Amino acid sequence: MSKRNSQAAKNAARERLRVERERQAKKAKVRRQLIVAASVVGVLAAAGGIGYAVVQANKPDAWEAAKDAKLVKPANTSGKNGTTVVIGESDAKKTLELYEDPRCPVCASFEQTVGKTIEKDVEDGKYKIRFIGASFLDRGLTGEGSKNALSALGSALNVSPEAFLAYKSALYSAEYHPEESDDKFADDAYLIKVANTVDALKNNKEFQADVKDGTYDKWALEMSDVFDNTEGVEGTPTLMMDGKKLTGSDGQNAPMTVDEFNTAVDAALKA
Repeated sequence: MSKRNSQAAKNAARERLRVERERQAKKAKVRRQLIVAASVVGVLAAAGGIGYAVVQANKPDAWEAAKDAKLVKPANTSGKNGTTVVIGESDAKKTLELYEDPRCPVCASFEQTVGKTIEKDVEDGKYKIRFIGASFLDRGLTGEGSKNALSALGSALNVSPEAFLAYKSALYSAEYHPEESDDKFADDAYLIKVANTVDALKNNKEFQADVKDGTYDKWALEMSDVFDNTEGVEGTPTLMMDGKKLTGSDGQNAPMTVDEFNTAVDAALKA
């Protein structure tokens, strides 16, 4: 091989080496850029996840949001904020006020024993009944069942007073009323299941949508405020007529039998 050819070969080899080094350098640069880009994306994703978690943590729950929501009053209500719920013949001279918390087990016992008597008295025009709902057990036991059931009762009342009474009876029934420690009424699906036992509410799409959407959540809170701010009423069930409590034979608690109830009501109607 001549010196000329040998030098040419060396030059060609050096050129190939230079080109290869440049190619490897470019690959390394691209690789570094990809690693940096991936790291930035990871940091942004993590920051975004943290930010989302913070937003979710600080986001008010449905009942906190309901406090500031627009009030929707159910049909068949009157008074401030639609919290006056009176059912019965307009010419009935007196009104029986009934204070109940949906989760209250004593209310359930009262309704199971005396509820039908009240419904018949109202139908016969013996007196009107005013319902005042409470949710203090949600605070005492924690949960949402009382408020949620009140909202669902508002949905039933929007259908008709008769649907309201029948639904209230179903919620307090031995079959469907849970233990007070079991927050079963917080589940919309369960409330709808109970409602499907009431003819006027069975498969009623508007009623079901109102329950799921919480249409009357704000109303339920307003109703609870009425109970909380009523002087002389400290628990449930409480019955009052003309500003005086109706009690059983013990002179303190609500009458829990039909006979005691009739005795107390008859005395109040004559007063």
